[in-house]
Amino acid sequence: MTDRRRLWSLGPAPRNEQAGPEVLAHVLSELARELHHVDDPDDVLREAVDAAMDLVPGTRAGSVTEVADSHRVVHKAESGELPAQVDALMSEVGEGPCLDALRHRRIVRVEDMRRETRWPRFAPRAAELGALSMLAFPLFVKDDSLCALNLYAHEAGAFTDESEHVGRLLAAQAAVAYSGAQRAENLLAALETRDLIGQAVGLLMERYSITAGRSFETLVRFSRQTNRKLRDVAAELVRNAEAGAHR
Repeated sequence: MTDRRRLWSLGPAPRNEQAGPEVLAHVLSELARELHHVDDPDDVLREAVDAAMDLVPGTRAGSVTEVADSHRVVHKAESGELPAQVDALMSEVGEGPCLDALRHRRIVRVEDMRRETRWPRFAPRAAELGALSMLAFPLFVKDDSLCALNLYAHEAGAFTDESEHVGRLLAAQAAVAYSGAQRAENLLAALETRDLIGQAVGLLMERYSITAGRSFETLVRFSRQTNRKLRDVAAELVRNAEAGAHR
């Protein structure tokens, strides 16, 4: 992995006010290359959280969350105890920066959680946990995606316009990489499913001396009768055949 902290120490403000946008472009291009080689979608999100802690000024902790059922927050990646506690609180009370970022498709910034009035049930308890500043970025993976990158700091006023700028670019890189990893994973799963079903069809053909079409229809009918996915039915049939062959 690229030493992002070393590169970022060259810029931008407030760490080095003389550094230009070319440093940011270089660091983010390196990050994009790193994420492109990560196969597991969840690993992409963990790398994005690590990168945010390295690169976004003011960040002390981070997480990526997914929202299900309009308000329930599901952890996808987190850097430690503070994000886990604050995200769980958001899920409990059904309000907070992450949820607003996703509902309104915009960046949400909290300057001082102790003075925050937008989320009366969330803000006081989040402040008690130690999250005095927050930044939440929606991750635009696809139209129906509800993921957000959440950044935290123990100090009030920790995040600046520079933090928003860097975080926005990082979130965009993470969203593209995450979407690509998901597509690759789905393609691999589809190929594995096709192979499993093919093996199961072959087993039924051999066992009962029936055609491929008849074998496939038998699998589909059993899948419907048992209310199970066709892939699971095929996988069980293949496993049982392999177990019998080793007896």
